[in-house]
Amino acid sequence: MPTLLSFGHGFSARALSRILPNDWTVYGTTRTEEKAEVLRAAGIKPIIWPGEALDTALKEATHLLISAGPSAQGDPVLNTLKDEIKALAPRLEWAGYLSTTGVYGDHQGDWVDETTALTPATKRGQLRVSAEAEWQSIPSLPLHIFRLAGIYGPGRGPFAKVRNGTARRIIKQGQVFSRIHVEDIAQVLWASITRPNIGAVYNLCDNDPAPPEDVIEYAAQLLGAPVPPAIDYETAEMTPMARSFYAESKKVSNERIKTELGVKLKYPDYKTGLRALLKLEQDSAAQPL
Repeated sequence: MPTLLSFGHGFSARALSRILPNDWTVYGTTRTEEKAEVLRAAGIKPIIWPGEALDTALKEATHLLISAGPSAQGDPVLNTLKDEIKALAPRLEWAGYLSTTGVYGDHQGDWVDETTALTPATKRGQLRVSAEAEWQSIPSLPLHIFRLAGIYGPGRGPFAKVRNGTARRIIKQGQVFSRIHVEDIAQVLWASITRPNIGAVYNLCDNDPAPPEDVIEYAAQLLGAPVPPAIDYETAEMTPMARSFYAESKKVSNERIKTELGVKLKYPDYKTGLRALLKLEQDSAAQPL
């Protein structure tokens, strides 16, 4: 039976689980009993990890998904389970590592693709480059690397901030970001599972890299709310973490997921995605109690 072992079963992994065929078994790791209950209610077999044993999941797994991000101490899965993963590798049909387009660093608004050199400008990006290399070093692992742009989807979008007045339009000349709807992440992962190409690297993003202030403006227009005023990046008050997101500007190519995996994005640009999110909110609100 096809069995997925998902480390760090969060937003993207849950979206994949929702589209897997009914004959799949999914084990998902999480850190708390509260989150375990949420996974259990969705038909996932939760494992509180670190803590609970992974023996059964490791024995049954045919597919492996790694969403857990690295820290300064390294990759959390390989730090504790590298020998077990090495033993599991020859029996796996597919393994996927969710990385980030931050590994490419800053390209001053120019295009990058999967062949672009990895020159991360942030510590987070550097940690991802190291983690990718460590996973790639495992013999016989049928690894596929997915470099994700900014993720949005139900419950994750600009509408809440626009509504509560905390949304800001930070203006930095020439700044562009790529983004990806979580449902499109799921369909790319499934396309790769059904058409594996061991060693492949894929960028996951939509067709329309855009300035972040444009996204906020469009969200406000959809809500009929005032467009937040423009704030110059140089004088904007931001945390170091928030400011670091503006250290890199690039347009990310997604041609490989289209040509190699045959993916047609459900949400090819942020306008399509935001309209769908708002409709989902409205439809949910209209449901009888």
